[in-house]
Parts: sequence; structure tokens; C-alpha cells
Amino acid sequence: MSLVFFDDHSWQKLQPLTLTKPVSHLRCGIDTLKEKWEQHMSCATSGYITTAYLQKQFKAPSPGTYLLINGSVFPDAVLCAKIHALPKNSVLVHGETILAAHTETASQMRLQDVFTLLHQLQKVKHDEPFLKLTHLWDIFGLNGKVLETDFIRITQGRVSAQLPKSNQILGAGKLFAEEDVQAEACIFNTGTGSIYLGKHTEVMEGTVIRGAFALCEGAQVKLSTKIYGATTIGPHCRVGGEVNNSVMQAYSNKGHDGFLGNSVIGEWCNLGADTNNSNLKNNYGEVDIYDYAEKKHKSTGLQFCGLFMGDHSKCGINTMFNTGTVVGVSANIFGAGFPPKFIPSFSWGGFNRDIAFRIDKALELALRVMERRNYAPSKEELAVLDHLYQNRENE
Repeated sequence: MSLVFFDDHSWQKLQPLTLTKPVSHLRCGIDTLKEKWEQHMSCATSGYITTAYLQKQFKAPSPGTYLLINGSVFPDAVLCAKIHALPKNSVLVHGETILAAHTETASQMRLQDVFTLLHQLQKVKHDEPFLKLTHLWDIFGLNGKVLETDFIRITQGRVSAQLPKSNQILGAGKLFAEEDVQAEACIFNTGTGSIYLGKHTEVMEGTVIRGAFALCEGAQVKLSTKIYGATTIGPHCRVGGEVNNSVMQAYSNKGHDGFLGNSVIGEWCNLGADTNNSNLKNNYGEVDIYDYAEKKHKSTGLQFCGLFMGDHSKCGINTMFNTGTVVGVSANIFGAGFPPKFIPSFSWGGFNRDIAFRIDKALELALRVMERRNYAPSKEELAVLDHLYQNRENE
């Protein structure tokens, strides 16, 4: 049996991070939702059912029998056991939320066909609690809890590599280092949460890290960085300065001093030196952010909420982001003062919506950045950026 991930309404709520990918490819905790499901279910992924323009890159499944998985839902032992036991042509539901289904398809399904089909299947109720990404802030909000469960799953029955004696490990919690971790003269405090150091990572001298924390494969922490949990630095990211309860997805840089707090940074982003974001309003009130689904600002209900940045966006040195700022895909932000709280995709400067980052220049920059990491994008991946550019007025 193989897995097929489908997107529900959360895909819109999680934009701009999902403008370039299905929800199952988002990272929260140590790995992505897709990777969590594959390990929990001991199954490979054979396709996706998502919005039409992404379907060219994230292929729909061929006809066959599958376990359809809601890509915004986190797996757990009880839920996975329930899914494994699903009879054929049945759907697992929790209230109005469709969690999974065991079904056979005779042809490739489009996203609009999925829910019609699933509502026709025999319903099996799941009354146990579960975790789900519904809003952007869930990614950092759930990060601590998810990171701890990921830590147990990934490290159980395994032995950590030993760090050099120049490091100090504080607290009664756990630290696990994969092979080829470089770390000297650093302080790791596990008293506030587990710390996971992935393969081929580096933590430079003078760094202080409080768990829960994950440094994913190939990532690097710069000199004298200060990190508070619950924070995840995704694969091949570079991070420096001060970071608190944030998630960097993959291949992004915050290589210099500056504060990043209660934030989520997409892939292939770069924050210029001394970039700072506010995560608390001066009046200590609830933070509102731009909601892509409803095309207006809405309250998060949170007192602490920072920056959300879509893939391929960049900002210049000394950029100051307001509390609850949302940045689209491939925006190039620079200039004096605070940028607006919502910066659409392909903005040039970020202050004037009438000036766009030309698509030829945006693609040229994306290719240059990817080449530096020895990453070769597919034609379909670049076509997604072109589609977003042609439809940027929809934002």
C-alpha cells in the first residue's frame, strides 16, 4: 500500500508557504509531514492531490488502491493504527475533518473530485485528539510538542555521536548528534527540551542553545548565536544572531546578527545583516496578520507572532519587520522604514505594489542561489514561479 496526500482548506490558510508546495511538504518539528507519515506508516508516497498549478510538479497518482492522507494532519500511533485497519472504500473522519481514506481510483483525481468521492465512502469515526496545521502560526506554535515526539521517533534505540569535551551540556534532558557534527566551545541546555543535531551540521564557537531545538542535515549555526526553543533550523540553512521559537524550512539564510522570533521562513530565503522582526506589539495586544484565504487581515489570538516569509524572498540589511508581517514568494525587500505588514509576491522594494520584481530577473536570481547549493530545479519547479508571477494580482 502506498500513500497519496491531499490538501484540504488549510492549503489556502497556510499561504504564502504553500503557494509553492502541498501542505505535506511543510516542516514542523524535525522533518516534514510527508516524511513523518512515511516513517510512521512504513509506506512510500506515490502522489499528491493538490491545486492544479502545483500538480505538474507534485504528480497525481496513477489509478490504483491507496491510503489517502490529509497532508495537514500529523501522524501518531493511535491514528496510524486506525488508518491501517480501515476497510477498503472507507474514510476516517473526526467531526467534519477528513483524516484519511482507503480507496481505489480508476483515474487520476483532481482536488475538486476528492471531497465528492470521500463523502460517498463509508465513514469511520476517530474520536481521539490529533494535531493539525490549520493556520500559519501553528507551525511555530506546535513546533515544541512535535519536535519532542519526532526526537523520540528518530533517536529511539540509537546511540548519539559524542561531542568534543569543549562543549557544555546542561540539564537533565536529551541531546542526540548524528554523524559528522562539528561543535566546539558551545553550551547546549537540554533542561528546556531535547536537542537534535543532524548529519553534517556545524555549531560554531560561543553559541548558546536552549531546547527544544533541531538542526537539520547540512545546516550551520554561526559564531556566538543565541537560540531559544522551540526552534527548528531546516536542512542546509545558515543561522546567526538571536532566534526564538521559529522554523526555517530549508536552504535559507539568516547568517548575521538580528532578531527572529515566533516566525516561519520558507525555502531559498535570505535575511540581510541586522534584519529584525517584532514579535510583540507595543500595546501587548493580539497580533493580526494577512489571511490569504479571506484576503484581509485577521486576528491570530496571539500576543507573540512575528514574520512569515514565502519561498525565494529576500530582504536587505537593516530591514525592520512589523509584528505579524506576511511576505509572499520571490519578493525583494529593501528601503528605509518599516515595510508594510503584507508584502505580495514579486514585490520590488516592498513599499509600492505597482513595481514588480521582473520574472526574468527573479528566475535568474533563483537559479543563481540554487546553483550555489548544487541544487538543480526542475522545469516544473520553475514553472510554478512563473505561474505565481502571472497571477500575482490575485494576492
